[in-house]
Amino acid sequence: MLELDNIVKAFGGFRAVDGCTFSVNKGEILGLVGPNGAGKTTLFGVIAGALQPTSGTIRFLGEDVTHLSTDALFHKGLVRTFQIPHEFHRLTVLENLMMVPPNQPGENLFANWLAWGKVRACEEEVRARAVETLAFLELTHVTEERAGNLSGGQKKLLELGRTMMTDAKLVLLDEPAAGVNRTLLRKLEEKIQILNRERGYTFILIEHDMEMIEKLCQPVVCMAEGKVLIQGDFHTVRSDPRVLEAYLGEPAGAEREQAQHDPHIEEVREQELHKEDL
Repeated sequence: MLELDNIVKAFGGFRAVDGCTFSVNKGEILGLVGPNGAGKTTLFGVIAGALQPTSGTIRFLGEDVTHLSTDALFHKGLVRTFQIPHEFHRLTVLENLMMVPPNQPGENLFANWLAWGKVRACEEEVRARAVETLAFLELTHVTEERAGNLSGGQKKLLELGRTMMTDAKLVLLDEPAAGVNRTLLRKLEEKIQILNRERGYTFILIEHDMEMIEKLCQPVVCMAEGKVLIQGDFHTVRSDPRVLEAYLGEPAGAEREQAQHDPHIEEVREQELHKEDL
């Protein structure tokens, strides 16, 4: 489904991603792990189109999508969530879901005047899908609550729900366990498994919670210093001496993490992300 071939992403002279190559098959939940500063989130940005790779090739469903924008990839079924949820905090939970489906006729000013019946029918269809999604996520009790008032775990469930409002084929989940209590985390794991097994979703999951990785992911890819260190099943990856060395914090890894937060590198990264927003 997704093929990465020698992906490099450099900010000035610093290579945040340095020659990453791996593939994701349809129906997998691939776990992407590695110490802080390994380049995981930067790689997510490249895959999702928020950052343009310096070199290398990305193929999605057999098509070269290396230089496609985030919105173009969204329409092809490649979507992502964020470590810090990006909800519309003043809108209700229901409204947050209803905003997701693209090309709604109500987005056209003239359609609201000249084709109001079509607009209303589409809105009711979207509303029904959103209500069904909230029921699946067990969030019906907060349907009319402002999204900004939700707990961290509820916001992560809402982010997952927004991917369900699209025709998503591949979903990139960036640290879904971060800031989530254990009760809601178990629920989140359950929903991901159901979407994978019963609805055919394919996932790539960045996570530091190894219990979650062990439960959900096969295969697992470990990154260190911008490179793919090893790919395999969870137990093979966890017991590999190179992985243990990377997590225990060799000096090169500490220097790399410090370099990632260099003000100049941060400025270059923000400029690139801002260009995508424009």
